[in-house]
Amino acid sequence: MEDRLLGLGTWLEARFNLRKQDDDSGSLRSQERFIRGFLTASLVFMVGPLSILGSIQDGLTGDYQLLTVKSMLDGFTSLAFASSLGIGVAFSALPTLIYQGGISLLAAQVQSVTSDAMMIEMTATGGIILLSIAVSSLLELRKIRSANFLPALLIAPLAVALLTALGINLAIP
Repeated sequence: MEDRLLGLGTWLEARFNLRKQDDDSGSLRSQERFIRGFLTASLVFMVGPLSILGSIQDGLTGDYQLLTVKSMLDGFTSLAFASSLGIGVAFSALPTLIYQGGISLLAAQVQSVTSDAMMIEMTATGGIILLSIAVSSLLELRKIRSANFLPALLIAPLAVALLTALGINLAIP
């Protein structure tokens, strides 16, 4: 997943010819900043609990209030990211739109099979992915390929469904 997002970032940077001369200030090269900004912003905007729950709520009930709150938060976050990571942050809107739109469309189709336990586990998984993004991209403590964990957002609720079907109680006493 991360390699594909990285490839998309590289393609967008080349397509829009945003490459500049390297400077001697020791900062990241323009291409590296573009790709890092694109990748970091895409991951942060896609795995947050509001992006998942807001999209599902929109798909199930047509209520887009959570997505409105998320878009306001993402707007301020993107300003902060863009000041340090550059224009690549703006291009993260494309995968975010596809991701959230896909969840909204899918939510309407799977409405009858989702449970509260499945939603809780999917939200918890999103929180862990956000933590890995903070450790890797924002704090730069350790390199973690966070995008590779995005499929876990689908696997977690499926695991809950499987365990429930096997009769295993997931409730905490």
